[in-house]
Amino acid sequence: MKKSIPGFLLAITLISLFSFATGTRIDKWNTDISSSINHKRHLIGSNSTQIHTFYKQLSLASTGLSENVFALAYLGFEKLNKLGRTSSDSILTIIDFTKSSSEKRMVVVDLKQQKILFNTVVAHGRNSGMEFAKAFSNRTNSHQSSLGFYLTGDPYIGSNGYSLQLTGMEPGFNDKAYERAIVIHGADYANESFIHANGFLGRSYGCPALPTKISTKLINKIKKGNLLFIYYPDSKYLNGSEIING
Repeated sequence: MKKSIPGFLLAITLISLFSFATGTRIDKWNTDISSSINHKRHLIGSNSTQIHTFYKQLSLASTGLSENVFALAYLGFEKLNKLGRTSSDSILTIIDFTKSSSEKRMVVVDLKQQKILFNTVVAHGRNSGMEFAKAFSNRTNSHQSSLGFYLTGDPYIGSNGYSLQLTGMEPGFNDKAYERAIVIHGADYANESFIHANGFLGRSYGCPALPTKISTKLINKIKKGNLLFIYYPDSKYLNGSEIING
């Protein structure tokens, strides 16, 4: 890593509780999220503005990814990286499910090289919602997306072609990903021509499905121990995630 961002998490998370909401189509933050963060105010460091600098250096505003979501994703990266769980590649993938499926809501960044590698549309589970993903589950056969942090595994050829195994890192939220066969793969319904014809992207059985024209290249870039973060401001997840709150 060329950059380190110590002490930024709680400051940015706290900021997000008050700055999020306007300009989105999702419900306002649940008050219990604020309560869960407020008691940690004394841990907020004076160097919290470093996250803003790093966010600007990566030019993430150009992708539509909010600084607040990036902050949470980077928290998970820092924690798992220090535990030796992530690859030395330092590739971080973020999916922001507050956005319409017609938007490019997946961003892949190289934290070492400080550059954006991919910014693309991505499908959510068919039972998570239509245009917007609003319901999430860790249950087998739910056909819903699951929130939280994942580690990428090995690519393989399956029923959806070239695909990438995912290991859910969050007990109760996504740790059944392997059992549910939640993987990254390409799909004909996950492309912009489908959006033009239907107004929003097609949906999967819970997998983050990608446009086939970039899926192989993207999978090869993020495979083998890199981090994926799927975000939505769900109070149960934000309060219960051990990676965010531990």
